[in-house]
Amino acid sequence: MTAVASIVEGDGEVAALPVLLRRLSQWRGPADHVDVLTPIRVYKDRFLNRPEEFSRHLQLAAAKCGDAGWVLILFDADDDCPAEKGPTVLERAQAIIPHRRVAVVLANREYEAWFLAAAESLNGCRGFQCHKEDGLVEPETPRNAKGWVRDHMPAGYGETTDQPAFSARFDLDLAHQRSRSFRKLCSEWDKNSAGVLA
Repeated sequence: MTAVASIVEGDGEVAALPVLLRRLSQWRGPADHVDVLTPIRVYKDRFLNRPEEFSRHLQLAAAKCGDAGWVLILFDADDDCPAEKGPTVLERAQAIIPHRRVAVVLANREYEAWFLAAAESLNGCRGFQCHKEDGLVEPETPRNAKGWVRDHMPAGYGETTDQPAFSARFDLDLAHQRSRSFRKLCSEWDKNSAGVLA
């Protein structure tokens, strides 16, 4: 059995990412069970900019996932280019825990951009309303994807409650078609969840 230990930056992702990864396991495989561990929450700036914190959290994740497991670092890209920032973080992480498989995924620009990519599939979920013209929004363009989601919910958007609910509901096929960073998450899942150390 393979285990995945994730490192995330928000309380919403602590609750939401395991929901999403379990859905990926059902949607894309593998046939063997993947143990999705409770994510480790960090402060992104401190994690990335303080070598001792970077090392400590990575070693904790490596210990949690075990020899057959892998470590997933998932952050919002914000204003960074995922294709440039991701490989840099990956190289640093691999130097700290060379005995583990590591994946780095930067949601472009935020985790909520994946909801934008499949917005119509969330209609009615927790009061979310998406009109036909809203589906034309380029999902990874808005700087404030959380704000876009919030604007389409009369009662507002709460990361710790709505993010897990949306992660359980949004159309994975649509998100895969429309979001390059979501495709990156899927490809890392496919590559690493087989339980073979490269």
